[in-house]
Amino acid sequence: MTSATRESFGALPDGRIVDLVTLCNASGMTVRFLTYGGIIVSLTVPDRNAVPGDVVLGYDTLECYLADHAYMGALIGRYANRIANGRFPLDGVTYMLPRNDGPNQLHGGPHGFNTMLWDLELVAARDHARALLRHVSPAGDSGYPGTLAVQVTYTLAAHNTLIVDYAATTDQATPVNFTQHSYFNLTGHDAGDILGHELMVRASRFTPVDEHLIPTGEIRAVHGTPFDFTRARTVGARINADDPQLRFARGYDHNLVLDSDAGASPSFAAALHDPVSGRTLTVHSTEPGIHLYSGNHLGSGPPGKGGHRYAPHSGMALETQHFPDSPNHTRFPSTILRPGVEFHSRSEYRFSLDAPEPDRRNR
Repeated sequence: MTSATRESFGALPDGRIVDLVTLCNASGMTVRFLTYGGIIVSLTVPDRNAVPGDVVLGYDTLECYLADHAYMGALIGRYANRIANGRFPLDGVTYMLPRNDGPNQLHGGPHGFNTMLWDLELVAARDHARALLRHVSPAGDSGYPGTLAVQVTYTLAAHNTLIVDYAATTDQATPVNFTQHSYFNLTGHDAGDILGHELMVRASRFTPVDEHLIPTGEIRAVHGTPFDFTRARTVGARINADDPQLRFARGYDHNLVLDSDAGASPSFAAALHDPVSGRTLTVHSTEPGIHLYSGNHLGSGPPGKGGHRYAPHSGMALETQHFPDSPNHTRFPSTILRPGVEFHSRSEYRFSLDAPEPDRRNR
């Protein structure tokens, strides 16, 4: 049977209680997350021998999450990824944002959605367990215009699929870009690096960046570059190649432009396969991009679950989203939400065994 339960995980410095929510399905998958930041703290799925394993990086205590700077498992907003120089123009006004990544703003700034305590509603049905997280971001929050009402829904479905739905409305034009920032290690969160994982991405182009990891505005073909994952390749095969893009980021920290099918339904974006455990994660999304981050700067934060010390490349983030710095690039798909329009986005994380899904034709 499916189930959805909650229990206390601790208290914030101001005394507000943070809950730990557990969603279970009948196929052996469990997802646990916090009402603080919507942070996924564990995701347990069986391997090819039916042995369950936790495949996302995380921490054991709320204090560690409060000290974290890697956005471990968190919901990201108002704007996922970077905005150059912490500013953007909109309808004749230039908006200034707090900077938290050198000259830029990253993932909504120092007080983004990853630091918010979300309201929670739980639903358990016969074939799924669901959690609705709601938050209202007031006008001027982190420098953004408009009061933004956001709902994020985590649904643990049958067949070991986690569905993440995003919805938002605003009373004033504003950029929106949301993502989920879990770090996946399909061998197990404490199993070492993910360089031997096989990655396939349905993307024939990517957006190159400058030394501050801001898109240059170019949309470049991946063919002949280390960013070509149109056929499955190990993450580590070319991560140390003599390529300026990899040097800027110390690995992969780049947006790939998905060759998405038209329509509102999620289409195949990427597949990550672990030959050791047999686990495969297939990502489907309605978003136009997926940001690959190979955990290049992991290792400086608090000790992870069970006291394990994560190191660079201990996990891979597959961040479905619009492109970085889109408010400053008219060539990129627009991220501006206007009054009277409801934003919708869906990403699905499907877990299976051995054979990557879809097949090698990248259908």
